[in-house]
Amino acid sequence: MSHFGIVAPAFQSHFHAFQALGSELIDRGHRVTFFQQADARRWVSDPRSGFRALGALSHPPGCLAAVLRRAATSNNPLRLRGVLHDLCASIQMLCRELPQALTLAGIDALLCDQMEAAGGLVAEALDVPFISVACALPVNREPQLPLAVMPFAYATDERSQRLYQGSQRVYDWLMHPLGDVIRDACRHLAITPRDGLHQCLSPYAQISQTISGFDLPRQQMPATFHAVGPLRTPGQQWAGEWLIDATRPFVIASLGTLQGGRMSMFRQIAKACARLDAQLMVAHCGGLDPAQQARLQHSGAIWVVDFAPQQWVLAKADAVVTHGGLNTVMDALKARTPMLVMPIGFDQPGVAARVCHAGVGLALNRRARARSIHDALVRLLAHLAEPLHRLAAQLNEAGGTPRAADIIEKVVRTGRPVPAETTP
Repeated sequence: MSHFGIVAPAFQSHFHAFQALGSELIDRGHRVTFFQQADARRWVSDPRSGFRALGALSHPPGCLAAVLRRAATSNNPLRLRGVLHDLCASIQMLCRELPQALTLAGIDALLCDQMEAAGGLVAEALDVPFISVACALPVNREPQLPLAVMPFAYATDERSQRLYQGSQRVYDWLMHPLGDVIRDACRHLAITPRDGLHQCLSPYAQISQTISGFDLPRQQMPATFHAVGPLRTPGQQWAGEWLIDATRPFVIASLGTLQGGRMSMFRQIAKACARLDAQLMVAHCGGLDPAQQARLQHSGAIWVVDFAPQQWVLAKADAVVTHGGLNTVMDALKARTPMLVMPIGFDQPGVAARVCHAGVGLALNRRARARSIHDALVRLLAHLAEPLHRLAAQLNEAGGTPRAADIIEKVVRTGRPVPAETTP
């Protein structure tokens, strides 16, 4: 059996997906160890998984909270510099400490998040096979498509194509500090130079939580790209205390683990649901204090909770209001639940564009008021069944976590790239 290392950015949603994959591999007899700063240990939920803390000097215990606060404001251009600094510091720390840590641990193969360039760079330097995993939208680029972080609708006309190309140049200019760090890391690791995340992906296999029917029309994906759908542990039965009235719409609102403190957005959603006479559940992921929770209930929310069993709740919901995190969106597709996406940062604008393109939901500005949210929910509750059923069927056939584990095992077993059309 093999010993797999996991390198993912220190974000809870990314660890959640990798933990599902790691647990599947452990069930098959393998060993799994996460490598990240000490504060990320709390997200390793399977006690059978190992964890190796890195960055004792540069990323000591207690420092992650400030990083997460800055990441929650990534939509603010004035604060982008701090977010970029954190991303660069993480790559530098991992490229400095991973080589020795992986060697001492006896890692046979590495599972690397697409958003954390260090994993692939170090694996290449050590000649260790690695598999890239896209927990967010894939960073793979195609010239005729907008970048994953852009909000643009898909179109083939000349004006749209110029817009895509111009926005890519602006993005690359803004992200040049990250490119500088990646180039410097390549120089120190003595590997082929590269400039961005999209150039740090595995030649063996690339695994994505998306499916082709949800993405924009792609023509140039690598042969080793596998769209397997959500990486999840098997769903558990839930005996919840929430008594849902089947005669009234049931709406779930969640803004993810980083954005759960956005009281103003939740309040507008609550007012909209009150106008609709809908039962609203707000899941704030610990972002609101008791007084704020009480105010939301006064504004129209029926339930205000820190966390809810997402897959179970979405299966019951008539609609979900979300920031556009890919985990929530994929779970909503699987549950055939229409979405109102109010993107905030990172790849969420791109997710919103794909939700609209696929016809499985609508998008609004995050500053939308209750009336606009109400009107959008009315539209969502009226239709969208056919595309939801179609994409849910694709998700059920994509293979999910077991399929991803099959691909990973074949990479290790053969030491060769695994094309998408093959059966591991």
